[in-house]
Amino acid sequence: MLLTLLPFLPTADVVETTLALNNYRLACDSGRGAVFLSVARGKVAEGIDFDRHYGRCVIMFGIPYQYTLSRILRARMDYLQETFQIKEGDYLTFDAIRQAAQCVGRVIRSKADYGMMIFADRRYQRHDKRDKLPGWITRHMKDAHLNLSSDMMVHVAREFMRGMAQPYERAVIGKALLTEEAVNLLQGNT
Repeated sequence: MLLTLLPFLPTADVVETTLALNNYRLACDSGRGAVFLSVARGKVAEGIDFDRHYGRCVIMFGIPYQYTLSRILRARMDYLQETFQIKEGDYLTFDAIRQAAQCVGRVIRSKADYGMMIFADRRYQRHDKRDKLPGWITRHMKDAHLNLSSDMMVHVAREFMRGMAQPYERAVIGKALLTEEAVNLLQGNT
């Protein structure tokens, strides 16, 4: 399947990157499908949404730590250490996990949207990393889906996509929430 998808890459040139994004969207719209490869902290990872069929899966390889020899970053870390006693490692890990969450969050932009977020790095299994991910991501991370083989990951992905691709009534979205009266009735409060 992956061999038939068209690959697109951003470049340092804004015009080329815009053209790549437009061609990526055309390939998705035509039903051909495409893969857009990007790096965390790059132009495409920030500010561009891949909603609906433009982004059904994000694979995060590694943890996007900042370049630690930057003078600006060194000054920021010195300030945080002196003022708030925040350790360098804690700040760098928090920032990297926040950046990873921002990148993978590009695929889900509304209540009706869906997508897969694959954290392809064993370090995300560790609680010191996973606990820093936002709740809207960790609520859906199942222990059974950690450290999967490639074959098992493809199976889980296929089942998820099949289930999510089923038709639904748009009018029902937002009406599935219980009213205050219904909650009170369920709790026995009148």
